[in-house]
Amino acid sequence: MGDEVAQNRRRVSFLKVPIDIVNPDELSLLAFQMLAEKQESNIVLLSLWDLLRARRNPEYLDYVQKAALVIPISKSIVGGTQFLLKKQAFRYMPFDFVVSLLAMLESCELSCYLLGGKVRALAKAEKNIRDTFPSLRIVGRFHGYFKRQEEPAIIEAIRKASPSLLLVGKGVRGEERWIAQNSGRLGKGLRLWCNDLLDVFGERKKRQSRTAFNLGLEWIGYCLKNPFNLLRFFPFVYYNMLLLAYKIFKKPRAVETGE
Repeated sequence: MGDEVAQNRRRVSFLKVPIDIVNPDELSLLAFQMLAEKQESNIVLLSLWDLLRARRNPEYLDYVQKAALVIPISKSIVGGTQFLLKKQAFRYMPFDFVVSLLAMLESCELSCYLLGGKVRALAKAEKNIRDTFPSLRIVGRFHGYFKRQEEPAIIEAIRKASPSLLLVGKGVRGEERWIAQNSGRLGKGLRLWCNDLLDVFGERKKRQSRTAFNLGLEWIGYCLKNPFNLLRFFPFVYYNMLLLAYKIFKKPRAVETGE
């Protein structure tokens, strides 16, 4: 990663998983600098569950380590970095993060490609994004849940369109792994797995409550939608025990890198 990019973000190793510390005031400039380097730049919005998955899944850990930007979206991660490394990380709400990226792209009259979601929801998402960011060029879209034999044509369409940002949502086989597996064939630019955000833009799902997010209570909504999410209590307990063990036995240091 270039020197200018390194100046606007600090990467630390937290529980052996990379985390980038990016001030919200510097996010747009950082994204612009990443685009200026004309490289394959994957962005990861890292939840607590993603962090724990990276620790036990070498393939996913490799994807996170190679990402150009790893942004924490969990209050538990931010609290953990403060507790363990004495570093103040910045947490981002996924919707706000994507909106900031789109606003930066619009200000420079750059482009975006939308991949994923249901046909009608994706069309609605494109319309809403165009209405909100009129100077942003949407250079293509394709719905999710596509057939395997359609994949080569989709990848070729993305490569030819050469979007500044590729937003990948639900319905794409493999989710983030799809980006990692096809990274070399998608061309340059920013790539981001955005889960159900295309459905939010397409008005199929409600946007996350900012108040609940700021309080770290977004999990309540997940549990109301699916009671099985209550089982996440056990990984949460494990995470806190892991923090305590590292604090007592590992004597952790904040290992920073500009790569």
